[in-house]
Formats: sequence, structure tokens, C-alpha cells
Amino acid sequence: MRRRAILALLLLASLASPGAALAQVDRVVRIGVLSDMSGPFSDQVGAGSVAAARLAVEDFGRAYPDARVEVVFADHQNKPDVGLAIARRWVDVDDVSAIVDLPNSAVALAVSGLMRERNRVALASSAMTSDLTGRSCAPTTVQWVSDTWAQGSATARALAARDLTSWYFLTVDYALGHALERDALAALQATGGDSRGASRHPLATADFSALLVAAQGSGAKVLALANTGADMINAVKQANEFGLTRTMTLAALFVQISDVHALGLATAQGMRFASPFYWDHDDASRAFAARFGRVMGGRMPTEDHAGVYSATLAYLQAVWTARTLDGAAVVAQMKRSPFVDPLFGPMTIRRDGRAVHELRLYEVKSPAESRGPYDYYRLLATVAGGDAFRPEGVGGCPSGGG
Repeated sequence: MRRRAILALLLLASLASPGAALAQVDRVVRIGVLSDMSGPFSDQVGAGSVAAARLAVEDFGRAYPDARVEVVFADHQNKPDVGLAIARRWVDVDDVSAIVDLPNSAVALAVSGLMRERNRVALASSAMTSDLTGRSCAPTTVQWVSDTWAQGSATARALAARDLTSWYFLTVDYALGHALERDALAALQATGGDSRGASRHPLATADFSALLVAAQGSGAKVLALANTGADMINAVKQANEFGLTRTMTLAALFVQISDVHALGLATAQGMRFASPFYWDHDDASRAFAARFGRVMGGRMPTEDHAGVYSATLAYLQAVWTARTLDGAAVVAQMKRSPFVDPLFGPMTIRRDGRAVHELRLYEVKSPAESRGPYDYYRLLATVAGGDAFRPEGVGGCPSGGG
């Protein structure tokens, strides 16, 4: 049913745009998946992001069977200079028209700037920094899934309702962590809460003991994890070993189902967090998860994998509707009118490049509540898109983003 719905939507769009046939885009459209293939975020993105992009191309091909679309991929190693070099070669030599995924906010910011210079499209589906729709916005960048402002706001409000308003931040020391801490702190202070301190750590830290001792001694009620992937997993495991979870509530500002799977429910149970996607949310997400699982050895997709799929599909539709690979023109087409995304539901892409959709608050189930592998989340509340994301015009995006 989901495949037929996607096909119908794509065909309807082509009929609504006279001449938007394949002949109008008479060359191969190459999409690059620039990801962390082997580092601390590889379970969240990596090979799964490549698989998700290919599923999107497969679905698009059903509406446009003569379309020539290729997917290439590379590992940016979480180094902005490496990611920028790959992106530059892809655009200048290999004629890549769009780059998707972009986990690691520092890499995403660098690549977004390059794509603006080259008038190609950056689909920041896995980058979290809200600066992409703020001071670093670009008319050729769209940010999918979520961002640090949305994560911090939703989490702070949820915990404030439980009188958990004194926080200690454990922050990864690069763009993602800085933005998570900054935006969550602003939301915390807006609820009347305060920070009792913060510790920063390098990416891929193994030993958090000294930082956890500092957090425990702060008197804060909440340990706010402004990190993700392997760093977040290691911090949660060690917090449990230290007994810190008996006196502090863990607030994960960026957690995905691959992280919960690695932690296990016995360790992760009770953790609260915000996410716009869960594989078991509805029929469409379950259908996508089943296809994804067949090519990924039974794994369920993360929110980032879903974002790669949806952003790639929306980009290709905009290319064929606008009949061009001009980056600014394609993104302008993506912003033109609201639409219903197959995985994220009703969506609007604002002038600042923010894809706006609903956000949900979840709690990790206990082992006794779970029916089996990947049955991990309990829905607590749904936040409408207009309330979930930073208001347009507040983030400092020059001229609204284009």
C-alpha cells in the first residue's frame, strides 16, 4: 500500500507540471551519501544511510522508469577537511548534484558552504546543529529530521514537568555538542531551570569517570548528555556502573534506536528523549522498516536513515518538477508548497531551510514491556511541527535563507 501511495503522489506531481518528464533532465543525477562509515556514528548512519538512499531511488524509479540516478558514498571520518575534500571532488569532478546524510555538524557546516558556492544541494538529514537554519543557512541547504534547538526544547519542557530543572551537561567538544548544550540551556532557563556546570570531552572518548564524578558532585538532578553515538553509549554505561543513575536522571539530547539497541533495555530503560521517527509508529514506517531490514540483516532504521530516504525522494521529485539541477532552483521548488512525506507526515520546508514536521516524546521501555528486538519505545506525547522547531526569523538566518 505504501509503495502504491508513493507512486501515485509522484505521478500526480508530474501530471501537475506540464513537461516535467525525463527529457527535461537529460543527464545522470548523482547523489552522494557522505557519512560516518566506520566511526562513532556508523551505526546511526553509515551503510544504513546508503541503503536508505538506494531505497528512495528505487521508489522514485517506479514513477520515472527512465530516470538515470546513481548513488555514490564515502566516509568523511568525522573530519571537516576530509569531508570537504570529498565533497569538492564529487561536485567538481564527478558531477554530483546533491549530498545527503552529513552526520557530524562540523562536516555538515563545511559542506553546506561549499554547496552554496557551487550551487548544488546539501540535504543535511543527519546533521543536528541549528546553525544550519540560523547564522549558517544557505538557499541550497535543507535540514531534515531534527536539530539541537528542537531536541533541547522538547527535552527541557518534558523534564520541567517533573521538577527536573537543575542540569549538569556532559558535552562532546565540537559543533554538535556545543549547539546541543547552548540550545538546551536556553530552553532550560526558559522553564526556570539552571545549569550546575558542564564537562567537555573529545569525540570518541572511552573513559568518562572523572567527568561523571564531577557531575555527581554538582548536586544537579539531571545529567544532560550533549553527545551521541558511541560517546553517549559509553557515558550511559559508565553512569550506571558508577551508580549515578540512582541519584540523577539521564536526559539524552540525541539518541537513536541503534544506541538503545547497543545499550540494552536493562541499561537504557526510563530514558526520555525526542525523535520525529520510530520504525513502529504506523503502517508506513513499518513497511519501510521491513524493506530496510531485508537489506540490512534485520536491523531497524534509525531516524537518520529515515531522513536520508525522505530527503533523497523529495530532492529527486523537485528535480523532475523544476526540470533543472540548479541547486537554488531545486531547493526553491522543495519549499514551494507543503506536502505529505511518506515517513514524517505533513511537512513544510521553510525559507530558512528547516523541514518542519511533528516531533514525538518517547520513553525507553523496560525489558518486561518489550515484545522482542527493537520494540523499545513508548510514546508519551506528540509536539506539532509549529511548536517543535525554532520560530522562523529567530535563528539569525540572513534574508530568511533565500
